[in-house]
Order: sequence, then C-alpha cells, then structure tokens
Amino acid sequence: MADTPSNAPHFQPDGRPVDEQLGELRVKIDAVDQQLLALLNQRAQLAQAVGEVKKLDGSPVFRPDREAQVIDRVKNANPGPVRNDSIAPIWRELMSACRALEGRQRVAFLGPIGTFSEQAALNYFGSSIDAVVCPSIDEVFRATSAQSADFGVVPIENSTEGVVARSLDLLLQSPLSIVGETSLMVTHNLLRKDLGREGIEVVAAHPQALAQCQGWLSQHLPQAERRAVSSNAEGARMAAQDPRIAALASERAASQYGLHVVQPAVQDEAHNRTRFVIVRPQAVATPAAPTGHDCISLVVSVDNRPGAVHDLLVPLKRHGVSMSRFESRPARSGQWEYVFFIDLAGHPVQDNVAAALDELRAQCSFFKVLGSYPLDVH
Repeated sequence: MADTPSNAPHFQPDGRPVDEQLGELRVKIDAVDQQLLALLNQRAQLAQAVGEVKKLDGSPVFRPDREAQVIDRVKNANPGPVRNDSIAPIWRELMSACRALEGRQRVAFLGPIGTFSEQAALNYFGSSIDAVVCPSIDEVFRATSAQSADFGVVPIENSTEGVVARSLDLLLQSPLSIVGETSLMVTHNLLRKDLGREGIEVVAAHPQALAQCQGWLSQHLPQAERRAVSSNAEGARMAAQDPRIAALASERAASQYGLHVVQPAVQDEAHNRTRFVIVRPQAVATPAAPTGHDCISLVVSVDNRPGAVHDLLVPLKRHGVSMSRFESRPARSGQWEYVFFIDLAGHPVQDNVAAALDELRAQCSFFKVLGSYPLDVH
C-alpha cells in the first residue's frame, strides 16, 4: 500500500477536508466569543448599577455569601459539558472584574509575591485586587486591623501538620472576624538556581513547609541545613541569589524568581492541603446570610473543673449541631489555662444552632464568635 503524501488533505467521514471543517468551527467560536464579550460588558454595566445602589445605604462592595450563592446557582443550572469544578474559578474571576468597577479590594497576605498565601488570595478574590504584601502573618493582622487593607488572608491549618498556631493566637487577640475561607492544594517543589541536587547546602522555607517535607529531605538531602524563613517565596528569593541554597515553594515562585524545578512534589503527603481564612475588622464586617453550607468559628474557655470540656459538647449533641474542629491552645495567662477553638456546621439564624450557642455561652468563662461564613465547597 502506497504511503499518503505528507501534504495530502485529511478527511472526515463527511468528505470535507479537516482544515475546512476546523476553519468553519473557529469562525463559530469567534462569533460566540463576541457574544460572550457583549454579555460580559452587559453584566459589568449591571454591576456598576448595583454599586450605585449600594452607595445609597453604604452596603459593602464584596459579599462572600452573595458570591457563594451566585456560584451555587450557576453550577446547579450548568448543562455541561463544562465541568462544575471549572465553573467556580471562571465565575470568581468574572465577579472579581465586575467588582473592581465598584472599587478594587485591598487584600493583605504573607509575601513576597509567589507564596501560597498569594495564590489563596487570588483563588478567593480573583485577580482584580490591589495586593498588600506583608512580611509576616502578624503584619497581615496589623494591616487589616488598621484598615490599610480591606481583607486579610492567613493560613489556619494544614492537613499534614495541623493548625498554624500563630494565626490562632492572633485571631484570639485581634479585633478581626472571619468572613470566608478557601482551601488550597499545596505542592512543594525543590527549587534551585542550578540544575540537580549536587552542591545544595541549605534548604530555605517556611517552618510549615520544612515540616511537611521532612521525610523527603531526610532521605535525599540529609546533610543540608534546614533554614526556617518567613515564607516559601522568601526562600525562593534567597535561592535565586545563591546556588548553594534550594527552596521549597510553588511553580509560581519558580517562575517569579527564575529557578529550576529540581524535584517536583517533595511533600510527604500527596494530598497536602492548607486551609486559609479571610479576615476583616469586626466593625465593618457585614453578617453573612445563610447559604446552606456555612460554618461558625468560636474560641471559648471554661473553668478548670472535672467534666468541663465534656459539658461543652452536650449542647451540640442535644440540638443536633455538628462540630468539625476542636483545637486547644494555651491561654498565655501563665496559669496553665487553655482556650478551645471550635468550628460548627450551620448558621446562627437556624433555631437549633442558636439554641446550642446560647447554652454553650452560658457554660463558658470566655466566649468569642470569630465569624460566621460560607464554607469553601467549590
């Protein structure tokens, strides 16, 4: 059988050349793109009109509960073939662009550029924000409390290493409320200025990242110093200046600082996730409306007596309220006292949740609601 010439046209079953069919389909796609652009600008004009109405009563530009409801509705109406897990990021970016017409949100996060905290901020707010890059988690809280940022994004727990203790301590002390959350798959890559692992003397990363990769580091770089720095992106910045230093950071950080990915995905747990919370001053935080998948975060303490911690759980069981997190932290009083961070499923407007909260409050020597907000289910 003779070979087909390389320049011969390819045919589909209907007999037309593939190039002709592709050309026709691309013309149709271009026409749909024009329709999408027109609809996008129509939506933006409506968003501007909403912004003008909001100004009349001082309503906030950004409502996490409202945006969660919009995404839920769009996903429920989605006929496919676009997958539902692709709908949320598309609509978040769309809403971010429209929201920016009312006013760009100033969002504080742990820097420098290239951290997972930055990625969490972009995932939650979209890219149409003004970044407030902070050198530490403490500074994220300070900037947000002082309202030099509208919102702050801070890590609160990791699926491998557990809670981020500093974030919990600052939530206890600060005047900020949790207004939202987002969860990020965290992949730590070994980054370096040179190719290969030979000559690496230091691995620089945030303490959490070093802990999440300790098994791999012990096996493959046992002689290298593990140097804790303020963020993974700071480690990447250092690695860009010194070939003896490697970093544990994201591919985004590798691109940002011109580094090679010497070894991808070196975290000890394949499904390594970090949960971030979105914080805002209580004085300007707007109560979230129920969405059907909500969370209430509390911090409480009880008198040191037998059965006190057990008694905290009784109102929850009695009223059928599910608890998804229970963490203890030292109260820093010097008296060996502890506070308990609790996450409950539900919203304060639900009768059973309200009843459980009232009973719980009556049992506690200290009771603080850190926030009521939509869960990240997208």
